[in-house]
Amino acid sequence: MIVTVTMNPAIDKTAELEQLEKGSLNRLQNCLWDIGGKGINVSKTIKAIGGETIATGFCGGSTGRQIEENLTELGIKNDFVCIGNETRVNLKLVEGRGIVTELNEPGPMVTEEELMELSEKLLQYAGEDTLFVFAGSIPRGIDKDIYRTLIPMVKEKGSKVFLDADGELFARGLEGNPDYIKPNRKELEEYFKKDYRAGEEELLLMGKELLAKGSSLVAISLGQLGALFLTKDRAVKCPGLKVKAHSTVGAGDAMVAALVYSLHKGDTEDDCFRLAMAASAGAVTTQGTKPPHRDLIEELKEKVDIREL
Repeated sequence: MIVTVTMNPAIDKTAELEQLEKGSLNRLQNCLWDIGGKGINVSKTIKAIGGETIATGFCGGSTGRQIEENLTELGIKNDFVCIGNETRVNLKLVEGRGIVTELNEPGPMVTEEELMELSEKLLQYAGEDTLFVFAGSIPRGIDKDIYRTLIPMVKEKGSKVFLDADGELFARGLEGNPDYIKPNRKELEEYFKKDYRAGEEELLLMGKELLAKGSSLVAISLGQLGALFLTKDRAVKCPGLKVKAHSTVGAGDAMVAALVYSLHKGDTEDDCFRLAMAASAGAVTTQGTKPPHRDLIEELKEKVDIREL
């Protein structure tokens, strides 16, 4: 069983424009909306690949109901804690040059009782055959230690955990010893307090240091340059695949989804890496946070180059 935990889901509105003019009128084009939040994006991509998940977290108000209804329409099982406050709405602006500006709301206030209800729900799902995905930001009222608290709780019951967060949430979450992590270059540099762009060798050293902290897989996404994958015994680089890019929104979530799906299936490491690269590349060809089509992912898998380091 794969359980995605999205504490701060959203309706993601994506709009295009030629160039953002600050302090002036901007006329938006190709406006669309998707249900979002990192964990939900992971669930959507796993569904597109052919897998099944249970999506959980917090949902509230009409926005929250819309998210739950859309997940059900997509055939994705969901079991959210209903909260008293309204789930957020985010806006993503995509300029003609490919620049993406994200305007994200902070999220609703969550009570201690609502958090306790979610914790109890996660424990019910926890077990040796369960892989949890803790992903994304947290709403107001939740302490930034939350991932560090929840990860050991479900691991005690035999579950595996994939952590995908940034900043303080990532730093503190690592103390909970997640099994798998996927920082991007910027997140890794921030964690190690680098005020410059680290080179490949330095990124590998950072990744190995994270492995030493207890993770069994560190995936470092490098955007269009590809990704580095580190395990206890290997370090490999997969150069980025050339595709017709529309928007980079959701590419990292697609990579997480592919890794989670493959890891839970027990695929070989190379198969995990190929699917991760293909799903991530496929995601940049879609609008908004829509997942790539399965046929495209299968096509791109054949083009993935795995280089031992």
